[in-house]
Amino acid sequence: MSFAHFSELLEHIRARRSPRRLAVVAADDPHALEAVLDAVRDGVVEPILIGDAAAIAILLRRLGERPDRFRIEDVADPTAAARRAVALVHVGEVDLLMKGRLETATLMHVVVDRSSRLRTARVMSHLAVLEIPTYHKLLAITDVALNLAPDVEQKHQITLNAVEALAAMGVVRPKVAVMAAAEELNPKHLDSLDAAELKRRSLAGDLPGCLVEGPISYDLAIDREAVTLKRYASPVAGDADLLVVPGLTAGNLLVKALMFSAGAKFAGLVLGAKVPVVMTSRSSTALDKQMSIVLAAAATRELVHG
Repeated sequence: MSFAHFSELLEHIRARRSPRRLAVVAADDPHALEAVLDAVRDGVVEPILIGDAAAIAILLRRLGERPDRFRIEDVADPTAAARRAVALVHVGEVDLLMKGRLETATLMHVVVDRSSRLRTARVMSHLAVLEIPTYHKLLAITDVALNLAPDVEQKHQITLNAVEALAAMGVVRPKVAVMAAAEELNPKHLDSLDAAELKRRSLAGDLPGCLVEGPISYDLAIDREAVTLKRYASPVAGDADLLVVPGLTAGNLLVKALMFSAGAKFAGLVLGAKVPVVMTSRSSTALDKQMSIVLAAAATRELVHG
């Protein structure tokens, strides 16, 4: 199964599962709160709003909601709010975390702190999913925000994180394109060697649940006409579900180019912790944040690792 639009993913989630419990850290953020309320109306989440209770109540009233309809926990300090959200995960009251009005570094510091016990055996990574007007289905890209220059072992874990999240969404055996500048193996380029190694591991059964091609160039991963012109044979070519980029800079630039130059809609979340974390930038729109909540809610199945 694949989805052409976020709206299809939303309908899929609403049809197959109950609302997920979402803790919003420093919830006194207008865009975050607006996104959460939209996700509540869509039946995707049941929120716990953690932060400055008075400020949260004011924002809820401005957005046309009664504060007494929501569980609000008054923890004004951002770090303390993050720790409270983590505590709720451990007692089984929360399925997802979301960043509100606090710095990304503040929330991530709490999430990665070993005393928080949210880390797993996996490296943590960021998964972006985009709805691109010129592509026939949602396209996932990893890692575009956390791992600066991952080695092949880290790329292996990053790929597994993304594949399992996509499987939880209903994308069975996703087609994975491990990106490089060109499709020919170049022993002088580490990115090319890493891509070939990940494909080898997939063929050997060490990277399960997906179909991997690499090294492969961007045009061959997503454009069927380029595949025909270059006479390139691969079931992944022109039909990729997931792009594994060489590093953070390449991934970040790719996502922003698609958003600002190609009109792509964006959703993103952090994987590899015991629960998914919705962590969008301060410039993200309420719609981006809403779609990120939908994405995280869809990715909650079987994402816990020891």
